[in-house]
Amino acid sequence: MTRTGEDVQGSGGLLSRAGLPDWLAPVDRAARTVAPEQLSRFLPPEDGAGRQSAVLVLFGEGARGPELLLMERSGSLRSHAGQPSFPGGALDPEDGDPAEGGLLRAALREAREETGLDPDGVQLFGVLPRLYIPVSGFVVTPVLGWWRVPSPVGVVDPAETARVFTVPVADLTDPANRALAVHPLGHEGPAFLVESALVWGFTAGVIDRLLHFAGWERPWDRSKRVPLDWRS
Repeated sequence: MTRTGEDVQGSGGLLSRAGLPDWLAPVDRAARTVAPEQLSRFLPPEDGAGRQSAVLVLFGEGARGPELLLMERSGSLRSHAGQPSFPGGALDPEDGDPAEGGLLRAALREAREETGLDPDGVQLFGVLPRLYIPVSGFVVTPVLGWWRVPSPVGVVDPAETARVFTVPVADLTDPANRALAVHPLGHEGPAFLVESALVWGFTAGVIDRLLHFAGWERPWDRSKRVPLDWRS
């Protein structure tokens, strides 16, 4: 099965695969071929319920090679407080029709508002299937980007963001940094212990599947478990 960003959400002319670095080819291929049920068991409600949103899965190239941009949410937020995540948020009217690139614009706008990222330096090259976060009711479209021209990033609003950081892909694929996070209610999911942070939940799930379908995943000890705080 072949799928493109245009087929899934509509790109409004905002997607381009021209000139991507060779190492991103497996990610590009995965984005065009993966099915929703291969990414998560939580898929958007068939009745169309849920708030449309998008996150920016931004790949750059740092001192240690390919890396991902992440942020840590403020501990005072009502939803997902203190949790590492991709930049992103809900679709706003200013973003336009989601079928005409609105979700892509939302991902870039939210990234600029949360991290200070300059969207002009980002090349969007694909989207993953829409996924669902039951606890918040968001229907999330992961938007894939290449940080073609890096720009300074950092905390813009401390009330929303505690810190902004990048994680080398080499650290994400290192078996020593992988574990299963165990929620107090009993469910488990992939986790990464990187950059003094525990990345879990939706963000870790997307990273886990990208590593797998891009062929970057290395065998890791799935008996290693990390308990989550009861407030998570």
